[in-house]
Amino acid sequence: MTPRLDMIGIVAQDLAASLAFYRQLGLDIPESADNEPHVEVTLPNGLRLAWDPVSTITSFDDSWTAPSGSPRVALAFLCDSATDVDAVHSELVAAGHHSHLAPFDAPWGQRYATVHDPDGNGVDLFAPLETVPSGV
Repeated sequence: MTPRLDMIGIVAQDLAASLAFYRQLGLDIPESADNEPHVEVTLPNGLRLAWDPVSTITSFDDSWTAPSGSPRVALAFLCDSATDVDAVHSELVAAGHHSHLAPFDAPWGQRYATVHDPDGNGVDLFAPLETVPSGV
């Protein structure tokens, strides 16, 4: 049997703040989940995204410590357009979230930006750059 990626988990220092951030990105997370010991949502592609407060993790792994330095994993959200990358980035920053990379036109053909979630995880926003036909 070949294992398959089914869920990505986030350990949250402040679960309510983390869930609010991801709600702002359009995930359908009920407000009643803010105080639960485990929260998960199934995304349209079937992949699950889950959150556990630190207290849940340390209840079964007393050696767990928060990572330090830069994150090694980022979540990437596809936006409908390059303009939407800018708009979503602006909305998140206006809500008090840290911008790591302001929107820019990446050499690989995408509008790209990175914002940190409340726990410092990188959340990339991207969309293909619209191309203008030559001669126009």
